[in-house]
Amino acid sequence: MVDPLYQLSDDFFVNMNLNTEMSLPTSRETILNFFERVQKAYPTMRNFYTRENGDFVLEEDKDGNTYRWLSLESKRICSGYVNPPDVDTAFSQHKLVLELVPYMLSVSPLDCEALDFLVGFDFLYKGNHDEVVAEALGMSPMVEAMLSIPHATILNYEPQVTISLEEGCRKQARMVVETRTNANQVRRREFNEDPISVYFTVRQYGSLALEGSYIQTLSELRAHSERLLSSHIAQQVLRPLAVAIEAR
Repeated sequence: MVDPLYQLSDDFFVNMNLNTEMSLPTSRETILNFFERVQKAYPTMRNFYTRENGDFVLEEDKDGNTYRWLSLESKRICSGYVNPPDVDTAFSQHKLVLELVPYMLSVSPLDCEALDFLVGFDFLYKGNHDEVVAEALGMSPMVEAMLSIPHATILNYEPQVTISLEEGCRKQARMVVETRTNANQVRRREFNEDPISVYFTVRQYGSLALEGSYIQTLSELRAHSERLLSSHIAQQVLRPLAVAIEAR
């Protein structure tokens, strides 16, 4: 069952991103073997294609509101699950990918530039995104002063903050709010029903310790993420945003 925290938004997703220092393999056999191994575990991931920029993607059909996906870029491996039944199910997918990359893509713990555990929330809203975000999350005195200027209308308000979770600053947490309203829409007062997105990422920078592993590190990042989401992000960001949208 999905935690009530994840039911505050219209959609949510749980992603893993592994950024490498060295370029990843590009041979046809290596790429296909890797994706075929993932597909063996998740047979419904049957849509394989190459983007114009050369990235490789394997994903499920997007007809429903829930689907898995996996991408391989030149120096990044991304695994995602949109609207999973629970976080454990999404984590199992990410865990499988991290189990495979050392011996199928030759990615060692030394090759880690950064490892991310990312949870995202989408709130559908047909109106001025920046206005409702400012109302829900509040504004600093400086922003309030700017809005007191005659005819001032807020056009961009996307709060974001990055904090260190340890003295060495190698483990960090970042919260970003992304809006999708543009000046054209505000001028015409014609808005599309687009998502306001909240991204919460816990990241580990740098090579992993010799005794460490990608799965162990991702488990630690997940623990930090769930603790901070529950203690800070849910009540201070997600719930106020949901309430403000509902009130309109």
